[in-house]
Amino acid sequence: MLQRLRNIGPGIVIAATGLGAGDLIAASVAGAKYGTALLWAVVIGAVMKFALNEGLARWQLATGTTLLEGVIAHFGRAAGWLFLAYLLLWSFFVGSALMSACGVALHALFPVFDEPGTGKVVFGILSSLAGIFLVLLGGYGLFEKVMKVAIALMFLVVVFTAVALWPGTGAVLEGLLVPAIPEGGLDWTLALMGGVGGTVTVLCYGYWLREENRGGQDALRTSRIDLAAAYAVTALFGVAMVIIGSTVEIEGRGAGLLVILSERLAETLGPVAGTLFLLGALGAVFSSLLGVWQAVPYLFADLWGQLLGTHGPGEAAGGSALDDAIDTRSLPYRGYPAALALLPMAGLFHSFREVQKAYAIAGAWFLPVLALALLFLNGRAGWVGPRYRSRPATQAVLLATLAFFSWIAWRSMR
Repeated sequence: MLQRLRNIGPGIVIAATGLGAGDLIAASVAGAKYGTALLWAVVIGAVMKFALNEGLARWQLATGTTLLEGVIAHFGRAAGWLFLAYLLLWSFFVGSALMSACGVALHALFPVFDEPGTGKVVFGILSSLAGIFLVLLGGYGLFEKVMKVAIALMFLVVVFTAVALWPGTGAVLEGLLVPAIPEGGLDWTLALMGGVGGTVTVLCYGYWLREENRGGQDALRTSRIDLAAAYAVTALFGVAMVIIGSTVEIEGRGAGLLVILSERLAETLGPVAGTLFLLGALGAVFSSLLGVWQAVPYLFADLWGQLLGTHGPGEAAGGSALDDAIDTRSLPYRGYPAALALLPMAGLFHSFREVQKAYAIAGAWFLPVLALALLFLNGRAGWVGPRYRSRPATQAVLLATLAFFSWIAWRSMR
């Protein structure tokens, strides 16, 4: 058990990547609008993300291939092209959202500009450039160390803040145990369940498993412990942010969101606590930016190789094959973070909250598709073997994920 705990790494990285713009913005704004009524959505979203990532690890450890390769092999190249189009669109939204969040956090810490919007743009651009510099010059080892420090900082600060602003045990328990969608709260429920804890970035877990050289009979059990720790942190962080948001008025304040939150804490516990909150918020959003800048290029490079034929079946997976297929020195891998760092800068000139919401909702529609793919891929013993075939409990959670988001789609079209 101690050895498995020492191996916790990719899960913490996936948590740090998912904990950022989605949690900080969607959760706090949802809390401001609807109080603690949507706490249940955060917890269910974390459980769903665990099931999705466990299924992804199961596929890769069983077959030695990436999930993208499995989808293309069993569903056809058209599925790969469709996902590539979605990935490009999602990348623009997530890039803009993360730059905006970093810009707002840094301006709140260093208010050197008269207009918050100007600070958001300037600091957002600088954050993006810093992220690409760290990704292209640093290896995975440095990346993982930075992410672990960032998630420790943001977790401690945010949970401490939530306790300091506690709205009452009764309200918190009701929000956790009594599922309800307030009038007008459908989009924010979707944003919480889809955005909190990451969306497309969950696919990156398999590539980080390769970086850890994880394999063998105990690898899946180790991954479950890894992911359980990660999504426990995710759920606690998301719940804490909803609680924090429920104590402040955010409506109409846009890029001043972090300033409002820090001022509220400063009023309660003093100016030092307000500054610490801003540092924790910066750790959250910058770790998310750094994780996306480092990991999403794996997805693009994998798709590039599969769709253009630069590597074939069995060459885009874990172990040495993936080392050959996903070359981090290649143009597809190194060019994509450059595009991520530059093209979404246009989103910095649009409404902060609307960009964050568009990112969360766009990412949420990816989750039922992933759940459906895992139900098919991991549900066949002939593809993954009897030992790795999905358990009934896992299949039930994946079915619930698929059913819930299908219901959300039906409701949104009424």
